[in-house]
Amino acid sequence: MTATDRNLAATRPTAGADAPIETPVNMLRRKQAWKVWEIVFWLATIAVYFLFPSKLLLMSEIAILGLFALSLDLLLGYAGIVSLGHAAFFGLGAYTAGLFAMHVSGAPLLGLLAAGFVAGVLGFASSFLVLRGSDLTRLMVTLGVSLMLLEAANQAAWLTGGADGLPGMTIDPVLGLFVFDLFGRTAYLYSLAVLFVLFLVARRLVGSPFGLSLKAIKGNLLRSQSLGIRPNRRLIAIYTISSVYAGIAGALLTQTTQFVSLDVLSFQRSADGLLVLVIGGGGYLYGGLIGAVIFKILQDWISAITAQYWLFWLGLILVVIVLFGRERIAAGPRTILSVIRRRFPREKSA
Repeated sequence: MTATDRNLAATRPTAGADAPIETPVNMLRRKQAWKVWEIVFWLATIAVYFLFPSKLLLMSEIAILGLFALSLDLLLGYAGIVSLGHAAFFGLGAYTAGLFAMHVSGAPLLGLLAAGFVAGVLGFASSFLVLRGSDLTRLMVTLGVSLMLLEAANQAAWLTGGADGLPGMTIDPVLGLFVFDLFGRTAYLYSLAVLFVLFLVARRLVGSPFGLSLKAIKGNLLRSQSLGIRPNRRLIAIYTISSVYAGIAGALLTQTTQFVSLDVLSFQRSADGLLVLVIGGGGYLYGGLIGAVIFKILQDWISAITAQYWLFWLGLILVVIVLFGRERIAAGPRTILSVIRRRFPREKSA
């Protein structure tokens, strides 16, 4: 073979070059495809209804906390905005649903829409304040909004009931068929259905070009601006959407318990949402759901063992999780299995 033949052979396209190039649309569709473990996760939530009928009230609380953590994950995990006062939208949605049921209509779906709308209005109005300044400024602004709402609800006892709460509401059956019972059957299925629908919307949202632009803004603000992304508009949009999700979560709590108090606006509510994200991890939607399951089950289990000091043991477990990290804890079983395999090879075990 001459030098000319070798040059022609080098420039000739190979078989792999004929392979079609994946377009951005196909890439987004591939990432939006459901994984097997996702299907198993949601099937397990349905199986809980039949396997643990005595724990459905707890499971409905887990679903509501998971939705609240999901709203915070949209804000923190994807947009990078840390909030210490996310309970403001949760509490506003809770009070809106209660007042709506008492004075307008007891239809639960209409109450959810009203609560989401009111919380979204507050989120849109406060988003312009949150976007100004650094992360420390955002922390103080979000905390300040939550504290102002808490004090306003405490002082306006004629409207909110003050420290006594807002009892006496009546929630109609869901779709006119399913009555809220004392065992939590309707509450769990209703909360799970709302959580699943909003999760589908969030999953579609974060997998869209809008969600990818949020990741770009969180990763490098200046580089995202050089690509033509307008960060302020997108951050305002995701902040408003996150507040709508939190308001609906608060409305679910009011409708399933038919009671609302100042606790829904407390700082503890915001701290619980952050702890749930720390446990489950942020930035992939399922972190808030998994963290809510672990957090509420630990809370229920430890409080049953020691009713006086359950907060101490729960805090100790959370500190261990934070110090060692989820990755190291999850890697523990794999490390043990690898050691066993090295000590007892397949030939010897056979």
